[in-house]
Amino acid sequence: MSEKYINGKILSCLLAAVLLMNSAIAQAFDHQHHMLTQVLSDVVMLSPNKKQTRVDYGLLSKQPDKLNEYLTTLSLVKQNEYQLWTSDEQLSFLINAYNGFTLQLINQNYAKFQSGKVESIKDLGSFFSSPWKKSFFTLLDEKHSLDDIEHNMIRVWFERPRIHAALVCAAVSCPPLRNQAFVADSLNAQLDDQIRQFLSDDQRNSINVSDNLVYLSAIFKWYGEDFEKGQQGFNSLKDLIKVYQEDMADDPQQLTWLQKQNFSIRYLDYDWRLNDISTF
Repeated sequence: MSEKYINGKILSCLLAAVLLMNSAIAQAFDHQHHMLTQVLSDVVMLSPNKKQTRVDYGLLSKQPDKLNEYLTTLSLVKQNEYQLWTSDEQLSFLINAYNGFTLQLINQNYAKFQSGKVESIKDLGSFFSSPWKKSFFTLLDEKHSLDDIEHNMIRVWFERPRIHAALVCAAVSCPPLRNQAFVADSLNAQLDDQIRQFLSDDQRNSINVSDNLVYLSAIFKWYGEDFEKGQQGFNSLKDLIKVYQEDMADDPQQLTWLQKQNFSIRYLDYDWRLNDISTF
């Protein structure tokens, strides 16, 4: 038996071992995000009109261990492991990370909210930096901030503008925080449900037929460009409204008016108060 043959067999075995190891790593992470769903189902409360949610931060402050344990599992994921996942697994991971670490940031500072020292997540920043630029957690082998996840990962790596209805920055005017984690096998349906629920809430997005105006959340002002790139068929905010016009309209008259697309868009002021249950 030649040395070349033996070396070839050894190399083949090593490659097979590496592939098996990578496959095992890819399967090890809980892509159902069960721990996060357990946390969210406990602390996220639905409004009477079923269009808004708030967080029971008081309850979360008394039982933070499950959230912290879940976030630790996220921090343990390596970049090479992440690269083996499907696109929907990757995006679900990042959305859940953003929302989870936001909850942790509020929880770590909840005593300040209780004392009245701060009223908004914006107050957790400094004179020189916002809280979203603070690198306070590890993700994919490096220290990161919430802005890193949103602007340097999600908005760069994925062409999914509906994520703006899924990322929740702990403010009253934010989209509703789901009481379940985002998961790859139903991600598209979850994102669709999020944008429908957000646009149907007339305190966040509303219609004024007499003035020929549609009032949208300031989120669409800040990130309107993401809906103008042809991603998922959206080339303008009017395209977005057209797709979800039945969710925005309160009656047949409003629906007919929306279908004509003869309106201007204005943006609502943003309520930055903490999305605590006390603001229901």
